[in-house]
Amino acid sequence: MSKFKIVPLGGLGKVTQNMFLYIYENEILIVDCGIGFPDEYMPGVDTLIPDTRYLHEQLKEGKKLVGIAITHGHEDHMGALPYILPELEEIPPIWASPLTVGFIQKKLQDQKLKIAIDTFEDHQKVSFGQYFKVMSLAVTHSVPDTKHLVIDTPEGVIYHGSDFKLDEHPLDGVKTDLEMMETLGKQGILLAMIDCLRSEQLEHTPSETTVGPELEKLMRHTKGKFIVTLMSSHIHRIQQIVNAAEKMGRKVVFIGRSVEQNVQITSNLKKLHLPKDLMIDKRDINKHKDNKLCVVIAGSQGQEGSSLIRAVFGEHRQVQILPDDKVVFSANVIPGNEIAYYRAINELAGNGVNVIYPDVNPLLHQSGHASAAEQRTVAKLLHPKYLMPIGGEDRHRAKFREYVAQSLGYTKDKVITPKIGEILGFTNGEVRIVDSIDIRPRTVDGLGIGDVGPIVLSDRRSMGQSGMIVLIIPRRKGQLDLKKIEVISKGFVFMKEAEEVIRFIETETAGIIKSLGKNKTDQAIREALEHKLGRKLYKVIRREPMIIPVILDI
Repeated sequence: MSKFKIVPLGGLGKVTQNMFLYIYENEILIVDCGIGFPDEYMPGVDTLIPDTRYLHEQLKEGKKLVGIAITHGHEDHMGALPYILPELEEIPPIWASPLTVGFIQKKLQDQKLKIAIDTFEDHQKVSFGQYFKVMSLAVTHSVPDTKHLVIDTPEGVIYHGSDFKLDEHPLDGVKTDLEMMETLGKQGILLAMIDCLRSEQLEHTPSETTVGPELEKLMRHTKGKFIVTLMSSHIHRIQQIVNAAEKMGRKVVFIGRSVEQNVQITSNLKKLHLPKDLMIDKRDINKHKDNKLCVVIAGSQGQEGSSLIRAVFGEHRQVQILPDDKVVFSANVIPGNEIAYYRAINELAGNGVNVIYPDVNPLLHQSGHASAAEQRTVAKLLHPKYLMPIGGEDRHRAKFREYVAQSLGYTKDKVITPKIGEILGFTNGEVRIVDSIDIRPRTVDGLGIGDVGPIVLSDRRSMGQSGMIVLIIPRRKGQLDLKKIEVISKGFVFMKEAEEVIRFIETETAGIIKSLGKNKTDQAIREALEHKLGRKLYKVIRREPMIIPVILDI
């Protein structure tokens, strides 16, 4: 029986919802607590958060949550905290880097939560309970203040290496701490978990500093407003835009809640340097000539309701996009967002606006993730007994095994690639899969958490694909009037052009109800109509609308 276990609740086979439970005897340490993003099969869902049922089961059995450590300030690593912390009976110590703390605190404030968070000092060990000691070290990523964690346990040292890259010329001068990695490797590491998101790429990821000159060149040749959209947490990119605007004599205005908040937090922490006379309030944008403006706007993925989309469709109060303006997408499309992303680009192009995006100019974006070559460098320095790729999809984990692990001489049994729900057990320096649990990410839909399950999503998909029909069946003095059945169609057929289909539905509805006999309950009628009428309709028109029977007492 393993005393020490690692339970990944996300981040395996999926890029998002990163959350890992480290469990030793009666103590639990959480590393990261991130959200996920719904796909096209989840209509109406805003966000996904990790399934924490196993955590709560362990706490009910008497285990103690001794701490939460967060690696960096991206939503898929810390965005679920406002949802999960209120579910805990007791808030444990929470640690992160200063900028990450700033981002988290803002999210907690939005939910009216007041929770203290401590900050890591690199190379200093922090004790969590009796069994865990955690040390952070600096790495380069697309958000400043990103950390890797070194976790001392009674079974050995675990290196938790989430998102990173090896940038020789980082904008803020903070390089990935390769020296400490080498020291740790010499001391001995049992398991190194390493970000594998770009393991398909063999060439070194270019420096973020290569983007700035390209943005400056585009800005120089812009007649009207220079409008740029990007991921709101990409502070180094924002800094380069500000630097270029200052050189070009353009005032900078930030538009969009996420980018405005992140700019404020990072400038307060002196992670972003904004010349005072360069910034203007978005309400004063009309006081300046278009050719003297640089607009940084949120919505780089074409999110519905974002500031960019409202501006694209002429619905934004502060900014209008005109033919002389230049709109730059300084962000790649996130898989799953292609429709919304290119819809925004197509709308701009159709309106005669000069829109530039990474497909036509790859220099507009550089990844914050390490390629296979950089992953190999880190794995070689750490020289762990076991390797485990994290933070990528299955194809990334497969290429990590091939391009990184095998090239360094690791045999198959020394590369750990657990499936979703599988639990790692550690005994006497050996690592193996010891158990598995059912993991079902929870949905956040408006104010509801976890109340949109498979049945609700199936209903939504059915309505979206085939529409719905409502059957109103009148009942007078306890008797159903089957000659007065009314059919209401939404998204199914256009009533005036489908009289034959409507008559078919009325006839079949009456027939199904008669077949149930006299002693039929309302529930039995509804269930029979939903199933039997649905099958009959599919045979006739090859569509499966949602059927909603309503028995109306008159």
